[in-house]
Amino acid sequence: MLVLRLIIESFRFAWNALRMNLLRTTLSLLGVTIGIFAIIAVFTLVDSLEKSIKDSLSFLGTNNINVEKWPYGFGGGPYPWWKYLQRPYPTYDEFEFLSENVKHAQAITIAASRGGIIAKQGSSSSVDLSLVGTVYEHQNVYEIPISTGRYFTPQEAEAGRNVVVLGSRPAKELFPTGEPIGQDIKIKGLKYHVIGVIKEEGESFMGTPSNDDNIYMPFKSFTKIFYSGARGGVEPSITVKGLESDIGLVELESELRGLMRKKRSLKPKEEDDFALNRPEAIANFIGSTFDVIGFAGGIIGGFSILVGGFGIANIMFVSVRERTNIIGIQKSLGAKNYFILFQFLFESVFLSVIGGGFGIILVWLLSFINLGSLDLVLTFSNIALGLGVSAAIGMASGIIPAAMAARLDPVIAIRTQ
Repeated sequence: MLVLRLIIESFRFAWNALRMNLLRTTLSLLGVTIGIFAIIAVFTLVDSLEKSIKDSLSFLGTNNINVEKWPYGFGGGPYPWWKYLQRPYPTYDEFEFLSENVKHAQAITIAASRGGIIAKQGSSSSVDLSLVGTVYEHQNVYEIPISTGRYFTPQEAEAGRNVVVLGSRPAKELFPTGEPIGQDIKIKGLKYHVIGVIKEEGESFMGTPSNDDNIYMPFKSFTKIFYSGARGGVEPSITVKGLESDIGLVELESELRGLMRKKRSLKPKEEDDFALNRPEAIANFIGSTFDVIGFAGGIIGGFSILVGGFGIANIMFVSVRERTNIIGIQKSLGAKNYFILFQFLFESVFLSVIGGGFGIILVWLLSFINLGSLDLVLTFSNIALGLGVSAAIGMASGIIPAAMAARLDPVIAIRTQ
């Protein structure tokens, strides 16, 4: 009951301060508004950028380990590329070996791609496409949403049939008026039968690869066009999707290393001549980078809100001086020191939260601006952070004026004009 009474009294005094001295209070609260706007705008922008970039990298998959020739080279100092130059590429034979022997996996696939492809159908042509050769199990590792038609069967993949699944762009450009399913196209002079079309994904924030520009075909059909290896300029990659129960994919990574070393007949003292890459390492690297950017932005915004805190403190010092007589009357009627203390402290917090609320509203309005493929989203956590920082600044700014008011002598205070 006492807390409710304090809140009501504080709200009333704060409202009177706003109403009676609107210009002075508004100018003082402007510092808090700008400070909260700066901090929350930076955090919102950083969070939105990080989310957009990570979404753009969704084509890498999740819970996967890639068996490749080259290890990922970022965030680890100098990249000794000469150590990996003579390594062999993963092969289809190694893919089959892993498929038969790996135990801690949901699915496994091998894929190779080649860009700059031209596909033709009659007088129509679609250029700068990416041709992807893979296996039937690929759809169990990566999401390939089929809008019409179907994906190729295990029998078609094993036999290396000349069948293809088109992305949305080649489907539209090669068949602008007709249905692609059941039609034939030509790639590198060879005829391929269209059996499916992939659902359109749209442009990503970073322009990363998407299924929209891809043409999928069986891996053995792909090797009819391009030799899979260093001489053909095509680098196959084996991807293994781990079990959900294998936290951190520790068991899968250990098993893959053992099987690959066995397959390549590596001696115990010999180094691995393959790399086990984790796609989430890229996301983690991006996350750590944005953490630094967010921290730096928070420091800069912190200086702005510090100025706002001085404004709140100024309001409270003036408020204590203007209401000294009222404080004396309240004390003479039996008001305790803590009642006066909390009354001014709540008022300071309330005023600061008002300023912070306006800053958050400005960020919310900013989220409606069209920034192209970047979707600016004000999250609940950032709203809570803004209000929390506002309340903390209000408390820090009002504690000294509130303590001064609580310590006033009622006899002296009541005589103050």
